[in-house]
Amino acid sequence: MKKTLLLSEIFPPVKGGSGRWFWEVYTRLSPQDVVVAAGQAPQAAELDQHSPLKTYRLPLSSVSWGLKSVTGLKYYWSMYWQLRKLIKQHKLEAIHCGRCLPEGFLAWLLSKTLGIPYLCFIHGEDIETASTSRELSWIVHKALAGANVLIANSQNTADLLAGHWQVPKDKIRVIHPGVDSKQFTPAAPNSEQRAALGWQDKKVILTVGRLQERKGHDMMIKALPALAEQLPDVHYAIIGHGDRRPYLEQLTQQLGLADRVQFLDEIDDVTMIHCYQQCDLFILPNRTVGKDIEGFGMVLVEAQSCAKPVVAGDSGGTSETMIIGTTGLIVDCTQPEKIAAALLPLLQDDQRSTQMGLAGREFVVEHLDWQALSEQAGAVFDNTF
Repeated sequence: MKKTLLLSEIFPPVKGGSGRWFWEVYTRLSPQDVVVAAGQAPQAAELDQHSPLKTYRLPLSSVSWGLKSVTGLKYYWSMYWQLRKLIKQHKLEAIHCGRCLPEGFLAWLLSKTLGIPYLCFIHGEDIETASTSRELSWIVHKALAGANVLIANSQNTADLLAGHWQVPKDKIRVIHPGVDSKQFTPAAPNSEQRAALGWQDKKVILTVGRLQERKGHDMMIKALPALAEQLPDVHYAIIGHGDRRPYLEQLTQQLGLADRVQFLDEIDDVTMIHCYQQCDLFILPNRTVGKDIEGFGMVLVEAQSCAKPVVAGDSGGTSETMIIGTTGLIVDCTQPEKIAAALLPLLQDDQRSTQMGLAGREFVVEHLDWQALSEQAGAVFDNTF
């Protein structure tokens, strides 16, 4: 791999599927050939000190990524010169962009002035959100057109690139995000861990993901009363942060579900894996909200790696995370009634749930483990520049 600048605002210790994707791939390839320009974050210094990747923390976040505002212009001007300095200092030969905006546009500027090639990772929701703004669409078009290769996280995202954005198909590569199947492993029911989580003698449905509208936590909460009529011990655990928390808490109170809905936002990675292992079923009840979609759904892969049956909404790229009907189900998650109807048979049939979970584990280990995916990414990198 050429000497590369990995440019991404979202990068560990910041939580997020794309940041995890980059960490897992680039630490497995040739970390000595990678310089990371990442967003600033609390606790970043400790992580960077022990990281195999040489990492610089830059103010990559901004309230404006447009060019019509003074804020946006100042942002791009400042970032351009800081990144140019890094490229010159380390004699970097290529740029890998975490997103098309703002990272891809910054790479486009650097490419135009320094002649350095770049590729962009595309996640689905990023290009869909940008399409709602004429200004941002113009910027994204520049970033997409200037890139040598675009790496889509799903075939659904690749179709959006080819369809709406008119990107030539031979410029697009599909590489799914994955999981460390040696870390996310199946485990037998553990009474101590379940007791610590407050899950004793309960049928636990788990969702992991940022608390935002497209993730669909509200529809799962609204589905609980119907499930509770047949399953008095049903319990819904939510792991994640986000600005929808007050609304979801209010909805829980309104429906009288305070004893059935649990918000777990301050937990470490080990406890999160325990949650995957000890739950009975995992759901990502995602839906399309305007142009906001779920590009892939790494959490569904993590749950299957822990041998759990999964359910997801029929929006975006979630269907590509599973073998539909064998390891999981795709459901219309815009209606609570349909969610409840899909979940009830799984929660009542332990044998079927176990079979689906074991099939999911086998599927993930074979197709979506980070080691195989990083080798796939490495081949793309080597053949691009």
